[in-house]
Amino acid sequence: MVKHQPVLATEALAGLAVIRDGCYVDGTYGRGGHSAAILAELGAAGRLLALDKDPDAVADARQRFRDDFRFAIRHAGYEDMLRVAGEELGDRAVLGVLLDLGVSSPQLEDPARGFSFRISGPLDMRMNTSRGVTAAEWLGKVSEEELAAVLRRFGEEPKAGRIARAIVAARARQPITTTAELADIVERAAPGRGRRRIHPATRAFQAIRIAVNDELAALECGLDAAVELLAAGGRLVVISFHSLEDRIVKRFIVRESRGDPVYAGLPEMPPAARPRLRPVGGLVRPGPAELESNPRSRSARLRVAEKLAGEPAR
Repeated sequence: MVKHQPVLATEALAGLAVIRDGCYVDGTYGRGGHSAAILAELGAAGRLLALDKDPDAVADARQRFRDDFRFAIRHAGYEDMLRVAGEELGDRAVLGVLLDLGVSSPQLEDPARGFSFRISGPLDMRMNTSRGVTAAEWLGKVSEEELAAVLRRFGEEPKAGRIARAIVAARARQPITTTAELADIVERAAPGRGRRRIHPATRAFQAIRIAVNDELAALECGLDAAVELLAAGGRLVVISFHSLEDRIVKRFIVRESRGDPVYAGLPEMPPAARPRLRPVGGLVRPGPAELESNPRSRSARLRVAEKLAGEPAR
């Protein structure tokens, strides 16, 4: 199994501007790399709340940080952080929220999770294995039209129609239950040409995973929840791994830094319509050293924003 390496850890800490006695939220614990880095910067009065939908990640956190009184883990998604933070942190001001949107190395390398087309395993793909529909179940029922739309929208797959037809035809013969079966169907429908940089099934697997977990809707909710939760001057740091996620994050920060356009140009703006964020720096990508030591970081993108003074947090 490939050892998990937190992506852009140094840059994420710089973006959070961690204060020793501050209170922070890691909305995507994963395997704890970023949480460990934040805890290393915190003093005895600091606090870190981590969340994750994956029961395996929660179990890892409870074991790894079981003796650290500054740390708490909850089995929840970042879209639920307002509720969870209220239960765990009370009225304490939150000075930073980190969202690392990638699939962790342990998830990719575990055949039972079904995230990777490179290892044959059950076609699951759920972030939260305790609930929801598996990818195999979803593929068994989705219409050809909806499947093509998902491949096109969430995978930006140019051969979406051809792949959708091939999947529907294959499932009519027998259920598609493994990652190897799905990867083979996709590759036969849309084989790579020449020295193609990515596997032909990459976009399809991404799209189906996003659909099964409703990831983009959760991201929209999570970003809004993070801004609601942050105290004035608190930092939002988001690490994304594909253009759809990064586009949502970028547009959210731009929109929240402008305020309600209805009031643009007017001398007075109601508090609820005022800008809530200011961008901090620009897009951050991994440097050569990280790319060499962790090739999976190559698509990572990091953005930072700061909560402006205005309405009280929460």
